[in-house]
Amino acid sequence: MIPLMVPLAAPLMVPLATGNPVSEKPDHAGHRQRLRRRFMKGGADALADYELLELILFMARPRGDMKPLAKAMLRRFGSFAEVISAEPAALTEEKGAGDAVAVALKAVQAAALRLLREQVMERPVLANWQALMDYCRAAMAYEPGERFRVLYLNRKNVLIADEVQQKGTVDHTPVYPREVVKRALELGATALIMVHNHPSGDPTPSKADVEMTREVREAGEKLGIVLHDHVVVGKSGHYSFKNEGLV
Repeated sequence: MIPLMVPLAAPLMVPLATGNPVSEKPDHAGHRQRLRRRFMKGGADALADYELLELILFMARPRGDMKPLAKAMLRRFGSFAEVISAEPAALTEEKGAGDAVAVALKAVQAAALRLLREQVMERPVLANWQALMDYCRAAMAYEPGERFRVLYLNRKNVLIADEVQQKGTVDHTPVYPREVVKRALELGATALIMVHNHPSGDPTPSKADVEMTREVREAGEKLGIVLHDHVVVGKSGHYSFKNEGLV
């Protein structure tokens, strides 16, 4: 008999394992957990600015890699403080961001301002000057337009009201000395501190700033209201009229 010739089956081809198989997904969940552990163990000082931004973005975006968005925002706005201080519309213009991202970032800014404000409200501000300056800079230094703020004090120099009275353009805010003094009388304030910002970042006062300060001081003196200081804040620091002998 002639034996039947049965063809051998072709060998099974098994693909070699690679370091990045098609089915493997980026380890975003693991990265998030590691970043959270580092934060809980070492606090904010253990993280770079972009990593702290990532943590905030995790709350707005439950999935995905937030590092590219965090770094892109820092490149665009310049610093962590400038990111959380940016206008919501500007934040949502960044690719990958949306309303949820803007809300998360602005909530962090609001929480920081509320914490700083709690440290100065209803307290003698002249004895707590640095805390007051920290609050004013955080609240105003990164605003895109000028803001004019008046802090009203009672006889014990305790802060009883903190009001933004005027909003202006990038280089001008209309201020009416009579309105400032009138409001002090309405509140029963006996002293005040004026604060405004320069969006350019340079806190050096203009001639108009100096003249307006003189008018407010003179109007207040006639009614027993003391102008303790006028402070101009900017990203690079602040300028005190009192320290410069102008009030």
